[in-house]
Amino acid sequence: MRVLIVSQHFWPESFPINSLAQGLRERGHLVSVLTGIPNYPSGKFFPGYGYFRKVREDYGGIKVLRVPLVRRGGGGKVRLATNYLSFAFSSSLFAPLVCRGKYDLIFVWESSPVTVGLPALVLKKTKSAPIMFWVQDLWPDSLTATGAVTSSLVLRLVDDLVRFIYRGCDRVLVQSRAFSPLVEKQGVEPRRIRYFPNWAEETYRPIDVEPDAIERKEMPDGFRILFAGNIGAAQDFGTILAAAERLRNHPDIHWVIIGDGRKRSWVEDEIRKRQLGRTVHLQGRRPAETMPRYFSLADVLLVTLRKEPIFALTIPTKVQSYLACAKPILGAMEGEGARVLDEAGAGVSVTPEDPAALAEAALALYRMPKTELNAMGSRGRKYSESRFDRKMLLDVLEGWMEELKGEATGSTFGRAGG
Repeated sequence: MRVLIVSQHFWPESFPINSLAQGLRERGHLVSVLTGIPNYPSGKFFPGYGYFRKVREDYGGIKVLRVPLVRRGGGGKVRLATNYLSFAFSSSLFAPLVCRGKYDLIFVWESSPVTVGLPALVLKKTKSAPIMFWVQDLWPDSLTATGAVTSSLVLRLVDDLVRFIYRGCDRVLVQSRAFSPLVEKQGVEPRRIRYFPNWAEETYRPIDVEPDAIERKEMPDGFRILFAGNIGAAQDFGTILAAAERLRNHPDIHWVIIGDGRKRSWVEDEIRKRQLGRTVHLQGRRPAETMPRYFSLADVLLVTLRKEPIFALTIPTKVQSYLACAKPILGAMEGEGARVLDEAGAGVSVTPEDPAALAEAALALYRMPKTELNAMGSRGRKYSESRFDRKMLLDVLEGWMEELKGEATGSTFGRAGG
């Protein structure tokens, strides 16, 4: 099958879509990717890349086609909007020129922004290929929840845009079952919606880290609660820091943060103001392939979200990675994320934006016997293998793709008498 993936982000940026593209290529499909110039999360173009450099690449047999965009810069609202719109505009304009040949299916990976669907709609017309659209982030709901957009007029326009994009897609995949009703409200028939969760990469597994490993030297001595990922508004670092303050009298409990994002400078300032430097450790980004090693050195893995209706519908992607590494999880979230954690028996979930509850749960885990913590981790690993296995999910996706290809060939795109 000839598959064109449309995604604003792709290798060498670290996103799940890389693994999906590799998986399809490994199964013998011809895969091309329409994407932008890599600049996430630093906001600067990666070394060696530019408007006229590396616009065509080969990534393990995958043809990568890049179009120009305005880089994210510091990640302010105006700059982000420009970044999103520039990719949507340039890819819609250049896609018919750079994406040559025929495609059996167009696959869109939508985390943010939803505007990534616009070039796919253009290509649907020019290539007569159906669209499969994988929703990772619900717009405009997530814009409201993070405070990125407050204008009612802009939100209405975004809502209209989402409705237009969804309706133009032949299948809409949702990473959480709770997304389905909201997608239906946008005018998508239930038969066109499929639940398709994220998986944990095969590199995420229990690991025995060598005694002299560099990662050991980077981790503080004591009970380690590790947060990995984006440091943004949605992750509610105010609650994490407030919980750490409450446990100041337990200096053996350490909060280790590995990642980067728009709120990093704020977190650094707050650590200094609150004098938490001895127990809160901001480590910065680390290569994705090393993260399972850090996870193995943690006692508990932490996931937090703000208390917003939209976030209650979401399963944070780090949950799958955490579960696969057989470590107990401390979650400050509700809804789907908390349901998965509780169903797996893999940890403790508390109400979001409640520092006292988070601190109390952290202290309970700290006092818990090691055998009980290990049992939580083992249950999480088993749950991951039965629900979020990469091979199993790729099997499902491949079947849906063949089904959609057959529908398109048979009648969707104007066969006589169809």
